[in-house]
Amino acid sequence: METQTIGMLILLGVFLFLLFMRMEIIFSILIATVCTMLYLDLPLSIIIMRGVAILRSYGMLAIPLFIIAGEVLSDGSLSEKIIEFVETLVGWLRGGLAMVNVAASTFFGGISGSPLADISSLGTVLIPIMKKQGYDEEFATNITITSAQQGLMIPPSHNMIIYAMAAGGVASVSKLFLAGIVPGVLLAIVLMAYSYVCAIKRGYPKGAPFNLKRLVKTFFSSFWGLMTLVIIIVGATTGVFTATESAAIAILWALLVTTFVYKDMTAKRFWDLLGRSITTVSRLLLVMGVSASFGFVVAFLRVPQMLSGMINNFTDNKIVILLIINLILILLGMIMDMGSIIIITTPIFLPIAMSIGVDPVHFGIIMIFNLAIGMMTPPVGGALMVGHLVSGVKLERMYATLIPFFIIMGITLLVLTFVPAIVMTLPNLVG
Repeated sequence: METQTIGMLILLGVFLFLLFMRMEIIFSILIATVCTMLYLDLPLSIIIMRGVAILRSYGMLAIPLFIIAGEVLSDGSLSEKIIEFVETLVGWLRGGLAMVNVAASTFFGGISGSPLADISSLGTVLIPIMKKQGYDEEFATNITITSAQQGLMIPPSHNMIIYAMAAGGVASVSKLFLAGIVPGVLLAIVLMAYSYVCAIKRGYPKGAPFNLKRLVKTFFSSFWGLMTLVIIIVGATTGVFTATESAAIAILWALLVTTFVYKDMTAKRFWDLLGRSITTVSRLLLVMGVSASFGFVVAFLRVPQMLSGMINNFTDNKIVILLIINLILILLGMIMDMGSIIIITTPIFLPIAMSIGVDPVHFGIIMIFNLAIGMMTPPVGGALMVGHLVSGVKLERMYATLIPFFIIMGITLLVLTFVPAIVMTLPNLVG
């Protein structure tokens, strides 16, 4: 058996074995990489070199800054103010509280950039209220989990920054930010329509009647927090400042708003959220650094070329190739960390996608939406676990009731995959 083939078997075999033994993802990746490099007689110093190389990038600085900005805003009263605003906006409709959940995630996801922060902040408030008003607890939990995935699409999404770096400069962060807006809004519209249908079928209640005066009041109450999203999108996508600079400005703005406008930021509170941010950032950067060395071994073994050849030998049909890539990404999203998947698989699948005429920005949105589905999917979907902890609904009950939401996400993914204008029109117009 050829050295290349044995190396691939060691890399994938050790990695999958450790993963299914429930070992932490970072150690699974690291041990598989070390074992393969020892077999190939490659210097282990490459692990340090590749990790340092990716973490030294100036663009990488935006990731911890966006995470801190999101923590600052999500730690205070902004989530409650957003809920009040969208409740006045859409809560008067049949099933309005479910729509409030979706609309709140649209705004909050654009501020925090994290589905898990969305579920933790909004879910703890909305799920109990929905249950009290007669909504099934499974539906309340599932709509919270699914709508939270908008945080991956609507800027600022630190996963888009990771993809831009993994793509080697062929997809700019500003274009990715713009490209994610319409898919995020589309997902919100689809989920709101589904919520309305469920409300009619199950007799879910309406909220308080529409009140224009209250709408204006709640809008201005949440305005200063929502301006964070405007600053990031307008600044980063128009070239006024880079993604990293916009992240730094977002932190400054968030601190000013929470300290002097909402007045709920204290020194102790800031110290605590800084500690949480450091924990999150440290884990993310460690996974990315280790994943970079794993990706080096994958490239050294010529896995991208081999996989590309296999797919091309199987079919040259663009639709079939994209379906295969989508399926692989969803399966990987079920068992792996999102950042590591992006780092490892982008050099493999992006050249294949570009060879069949898919724009790198379009493919980035396809990849991230796939991984959003993976976050909701057992056995280790992060959003699924946080939703379970927040709501207290048993996982086995959530699995069956999530099926309609998987169907919604799957159909939306197919539309985004095969109708590129939905993704590319806005970045092309601004560009």
